Amino acid sequence: MKWGLLVLAGAAVGSVVAAATISSGSAATRTFHGTAAVGVTNEVSTNWSGYVATGLGSTANTASPSTVFKNATATWRQPAAVCSTTNTASASAIWVGLGGYSTTSTALEQTGTSADCSASGKPTYFAWYELVPEPSITIKSITILPGDLITASVVVNGTDVLMQIKNRTRKTAFTKRVTLASPDLTSAEWIAEAPSECTANGFCRQVPLANFNSVTFNRVAALATINGLGNQGGTITSPLWQTTPIQLVPRTKRFFGDVVERPDATTGTAGATPLAPSADGRSFTVEWVANATATG
Repeated sequence: MKWGLLVLAGAAVGSVVAAATISSGSAATRTFHGTAAVGVTNEVSTNWSGYVATGLGSTANTASPSTVFKNATATWRQPAAVCSTTNTASASAIWVGLGGYSTTSTALEQTGTSADCSASGKPTYFAWYELVPEPSITIKSITILPGDLITASVVVNGTDVLMQIKNRTRKTAFTKRVTLASPDLTSAEWIAEAPSECTANGFCRQVPLANFNSVTFNRVAALATINGLGNQGGTITSPLWQTTPIQLVPRTKRFFGDVVERPDATTGTAGATPLAPSADGRSFTVEWVANATATG
């Protein structure tokens, strides 16, 4: 099966695995995770676009010890992928998550949807979840199609992680509860991503970003425990935390992901840019860009 129509299979919690076969015949897994610098006005990444919330006073290598994020959620309509027929496969993932943003991070809890374009131009849509450093798991119990209204949430209480994704159009839902020894709660994210493909021997390559035109995150919210204030809810513009917009520009050499993952010449030129959030901070749009270049 070609990687653009990737099917992942998961084992029991605590022994999660995923595998597929790309056209070359080698085993591969899909990853959607990553890490990068924090605490800057604008971030440029080779694979993420959207917004990240971190604690006040966060730096590139140090998360704020006073802020522990416990919940991230958003709603969006699954965009239709405009697939190329030029014999080049591509993909785009849309998700919410906790953790994984600091350069020192080794974990990330996330769930969302993906649109894969095969080399022949056929789109495939699916939902998934991922608990880094394990690979992503495809959710087979719910159907995802263009135009479907999706709500995704990640909620963490201590070592208990609850991931939920709802297809409100089709009135179906998936919930997964797991126990993690050390979940990363240093950030909250709302992201459109160009994911990566990893072979069984650990070689990873970034997949070109599929044309999703645009996606609007609505009902954006987060919950964090803040020293001296207890549990506090807010949006991406809350004064209780700092928020970083991220622009996706291929081959910028600032990669959100494992150390073995690096952009290469196969990633194409397509990128994405987040627009300014709404006045109440509850929504924002990420636009696909055919030829992305970094802006100030």
